[in-house]
Formats: sequence, C-alpha cells, structure tokens
Amino acid sequence: MQRIPGAGRICTTPAGPAVVLLLLAWLMPVRADDGGHPLPMWQVTGERNHIYLLGSIHLLREQDHPLPQAIYAAYEDAEKLIMEIDMDDLDPVEGQMLSNELGLIHDDSSLRELMGPELYGEALELSETAQIPLGLLDRSEPWYAAMNVEIMLLMRYGFNPELGVESTLVQRATADGKEVLGFETLRQQLGFLDKLSLDAQREMLIQALAEGGTMGEMMDDTVKAWRNGDIDFLEQNLLADMEGYPELNRVIVVERNLAWTDRIEDLLDDPLDYLIVVGTLHLVGRAGVPDLLAARGHEVAQLRQPAAD
Repeated sequence: MQRIPGAGRICTTPAGPAVVLLLLAWLMPVRADDGGHPLPMWQVTGERNHIYLLGSIHLLREQDHPLPQAIYAAYEDAEKLIMEIDMDDLDPVEGQMLSNELGLIHDDSSLRELMGPELYGEALELSETAQIPLGLLDRSEPWYAAMNVEIMLLMRYGFNPELGVESTLVQRATADGKEVLGFETLRQQLGFLDKLSLDAQREMLIQALAEGGTMGEMMDDTVKAWRNGDIDFLEQNLLADMEGYPELNRVIVVERNLAWTDRIEDLLDDPLDYLIVVGTLHLVGRAGVPDLLAARGHEVAQLRQPAAD
C-alpha cells in the first residue's frame, strides 16, 4: 500500500495437484455465515480467463506471516504475476543510483531551504518527537525525505520490505520459475513523486513525521483490517487520508488506477490467468480498480478466506 500518506500501506516448492485443487476451492465465494472473512482480493472474470487483484502491504512483520492461504491458492492458479514494478528483475545498484538521481538535491540548496523557515521548523520539532535524525536528510528533496522517514518509522516497528506481500510472492515465483511482470518501471514510479509540486512534497514530509508517535498502533490496525478484508476501515482511514491531499491522490492513485484498468481490460480475453498485486489503496473506493472494472461491465467479486477447520 503506497501512507506517504500510504508508503507502507506499501523458497517453497509447488504444491501437488490435489493440494492446489483444495486451495482453489477456498477461493470460491462463500456464505456470510460460514465463519470466514473477506480478503483484500478480488476476482475478475474474463471471456477465457480470470484475474485476481490482490491488495498489498509493501512492508510486513514476521508476525504477519503466513499470508492468508487463499492468497497462495490464487498464486498457484495464476500462470503469471503482475506487480506495480517487475520486482524479480530489480537491480539494487541501479535502483540506488536512480534514487540518488531523482531524490537528492544536486544544486546548492538544501531540504531546509526547500521547506522554508516555518515548515522546516515544524518538521524539525516533529522529527525530534519522533526521534528521526532530520539533519541526515538535508540533501534530500522533500518527497524523498518523506519516503525515508516513513521507512525508518516502519522498520522501527519491525516492518521490513523483505517480508512484504510482493517480496514474499516474488521469492516463491523465483523458486517456481513463474514469470513476474510490472505495470511500471522504477523510474516511472519515482518520477511520479519527483514531479509533484513543492507544496505537495512539503505536505508529504510533514505528514510522515507527524505519524511518528502513532505509527505502531496505526499499522497494527491497518494490517488487521487488510488481513480481514475490512474495506470500510481502509476507505475511511487510508483512502480518506489520501483524498485530503488532492494533488498526491490524483498523481499517485487516480491516474494510475485508470491506466492499470485499461491494461487489465486488455488481459481479460487472454487464455492465461493472472495474479495482479498492487498497493491496497489502489483497490478500494469508487476510484479503485475493482469498481472501475465493474463500472465498465466486468464481473468482479471480492473473495473470502474460509474459517479454519
């Protein structure tokens, strides 16, 4: 799930045929009284295939594993995975160089100057409360500083990108030889943030720092809502927060949702089944991908995880 607001929010062997069939049965819609619970995952029915849309939390903790079993069943059923970016082909060195190119300040200015005296003073006060060494980010543009603050706070509470939904599924796909594709490149993703207005970037940094004292409790609630498919909670909290930042919401959520919906429509006459994994924020609300696909006449159903026997 992308709380900047949205950044954190954001090898196994294949199962045998009998196990796969059993797990696939768990993906079928079930009655509300069966003791199960919804998932942040939808199934879109195409002419010759079906596509799973899974909302992700990009960083998770050890205690958040294993993922709900129905997610692994969708993985087994899909011939290909699509994520926001092609994560199994990411080059860490190239990624760091790109982050430095787009996220660091390359002239004589500084984060302090870009924020302005009043907002930097507020950021400094918030950083001291959150115990974030803001001075170490003085060569960062505000959006990049916000992203680093968010990650620092999340990792303080045990959240790790290596434990996130995407990383977990990519590790399995690598072991299984299953193809992983991406809707966007890393340059495109970072470019969305880098092209935000300075005002929007400043808001991002203040928001990220302001969350420092409540991050642990907030993420506990978010992970619980995600795991239980509590769409109302996600809409009333994450989505409502993002909609309070119109430019950020338009660039990071709405415009990308529309682009991805077009791409997904093109896949609905494909003979292959797909598991598409994107930040959960992109799958909730009236501008979310499931509602956009449903509005275009496609059959979309939220899936459930049945109760354990």
